[in-house]
Amino acid sequence: MENATPSFISPQVSREELILEIPLKLGVLASGSGTNFEAIANAINQQQLNATIPLLIYNNPQAKVKEKATALNIESKLLNHREFKGREDLDQAIVDLFKSYQVDWVIMAGWMRIVTPVLLEAFPNHVINIHPSLLPSFKGIKAIEQALEAKVKITGCTVHLASLEVDSGPILLQAAVPILPNDTLETLHNRIQIEEHKIFPLAIALAAKLYY
Repeated sequence: MENATPSFISPQVSREELILEIPLKLGVLASGSGTNFEAIANAINQQQLNATIPLLIYNNPQAKVKEKATALNIESKLLNHREFKGREDLDQAIVDLFKSYQVDWVIMAGWMRIVTPVLLEAFPNHVINIHPSLLPSFKGIKAIEQALEAKVKITGCTVHLASLEVDSGPILLQAAVPILPNDTLETLHNRIQIEEHKIFPLAIALAAKLYY
């Protein structure tokens, strides 16, 4: 994946500014391929983020993130959302598992489920989400398609604290990505993903500094 044009990350923060004395315990939620999960784990392994991942929870039995967790020697558990009566029941199971692993931050790394007060109130100001647009623009599903259809010149990605309103909550970090004249859904998605992998570990450290 080639990043043909430079991106712009805001706010500008250095890794040195975000050095954490006490390691974070991250519980990660993922539904798909797990590239952001892998990026966070790699940042930890490269000592760029002072954290551990005691547990990954995934909701799709076919999710390739399971394979990445195995390769990274990170424990994972399947909570198939189809086996729960409602969103609250799923979130309670997530809370119970993460609490049993003493997780203190919940990281939604491509978690394709709407969260409820059950999860948010169990980890107040400690649930972080990533979205492939410059919020508040293009909330919801198919954000990259929305940006292409709107013919905007710039899009990007946002890491923010999760809230009851989908793709809302205080913004932690954003990266802008220019849309090139010949961009397709695939090429734009690939360039946005490069920026996601850069800013997600930084945003987690920033959140820990801001919200303790």
